[in-house]
Amino acid sequence: QVQLVESGGGLVQAGGSLRLSCAASGRTLNSYAMGWFRQAPGKEREFVAAISWRRGTTNYADSVKGRFTISRDDAKNTVYLQMNVLKPEDTAVYYCAADLAVSWYAVRRGAHDYDYWGQGTQVTVSS
Repeated sequence: QVQLVESGGGLVQAGGSLRLSCAASGRTLNSYAMGWFRQAPGKEREFVAAISWRRGTTNYADSVKGRFTISRDDAKNTVYLQMNVLKPEDTAVYYCAADLAVSWYAVRRGAHDYDYWGQGTQVTVSS
């Protein structure tokens, strides 16, 4: 079992930055690909970014490419999402997730592919 806890959300003005963290316990993350997803009110959960468990392969949704950066520190068992140039449409609950059944260099974008989820952290971007 893996327990994931997100933090770092909050209220920020458009153009600002936030860094989300996802701390894991129960098992080390060094054999999991990790992803960030988000869900806005009335919308389905959508993929934001993912990083492989080796080689550092990353993948981003088009809507955040160039503004968000996913990274991981396996020594700290933590995954990060640096969010810059935030827009009101980035407002959502952000979730991190762990994907066990994936190759060491690969990432996946489907929420159904992920095995463990955190409880989410709210990000609100005001205009």
